[in-house]
Amino acid sequence: MRCSESVLDLMCIFVLFLSTGVAYARTAGYIVTWGDNSSGQCTVLSHNTEFVAIAAGSAFCLSLQEDGSIAAWGNDYCGQCDVPAPNTGFVAVAAGFAHSLGLKEDGSIVTWGYNFFSQCDVPAPNTNFVDVAGGYYHSLGLKEDGSIVVWGYNYEGQCDVPLPNTHFVNVAGGGEHSLGLQEDGSIVAWGYKSKGQCDVPVPNTDFVNMAGGLYHSLGLKEDGSIVAWGDNSEGQCDVPAPNTGFVHVAGGYYHSLGLKEDGSIVAWGDNSEGQCDVPAPNTGFVNVAGGYYHSLGLHNYLLSICDIAEDLAQEFLSISSTYPNPFSSTAGVMFQ
Repeated sequence: MRCSESVLDLMCIFVLFLSTGVAYARTAGYIVTWGDNSSGQCTVLSHNTEFVAIAAGSAFCLSLQEDGSIAAWGNDYCGQCDVPAPNTGFVAVAAGFAHSLGLKEDGSIVTWGYNFFSQCDVPAPNTNFVDVAGGYYHSLGLKEDGSIVVWGYNYEGQCDVPLPNTHFVNVAGGGEHSLGLQEDGSIVAWGYKSKGQCDVPVPNTDFVNMAGGLYHSLGLKEDGSIVAWGDNSEGQCDVPAPNTGFVHVAGGYYHSLGLKEDGSIVAWGDNSEGQCDVPAPNTGFVNVAGGYYHSLGLHNYLLSICDIAEDLAQEFLSISSTYPNPFSSTAGVMFQ
């Protein structure tokens, strides 16, 4: 390895990528927002640190903190920013138009906010969920057995999961449509389809991530390209070139966002409120989310141990454990 053995006193768990000889430490980060701020949705809370996940609703934002609590800000006219107590033990967040969802580490889902269509009434048994998503007036949860549960507004059939309801690994919600990613890399879409948002382009294979906008859908391919379909009235389906190197995708009202492997964000579509103008410096992002007329990115600090090894040359390294043991190409090493 190129890294010096004199890297000490870090008191963290680092993942060592032995195949490249580079070691990185990831810490929780801060949030950057841009676009419409009429409800304060782009005014991040003063404690803008230790965030690990983000979600965007119509005019509000949700973020998961490293300690398992959720922070929310922006439009709160339906209580969508009032996280129920106890605000602990969350592992994921999602947002609908005016309601919010949090997945607990025990596999249960907590919801709050606008509930006129019962989008906050999680069906029993509220157990064994591993993923959660929000649509306009509906909600989705993925069970550990690979099935999807959907509840809330169902006028367009967005809650009627097509059979067989098995082998799903991810869920996403659009305006009045729903999407499920299957373990074979295909996407299943259902609900309101007049804009073509449920017509997954062929070949419907090799998808690894997906997202829903109001009337459009997006899928990320394993080769790093993005496929978009449905309403394209604002160019939200026209992925800018070069359509390569993407690692995450998100959908807004009439705009779309993609996170690149180099940590930059690309946004396209409706830009009437500046929701596609990513603030400079456009680097260091690890997640992205789209609201109705605003966007947000999670910015993490990535420290290269090799870059700081010389500054710590006088310290002493103490290895606590290595896992797995034995290992081949990748291992985790705990040291201080």
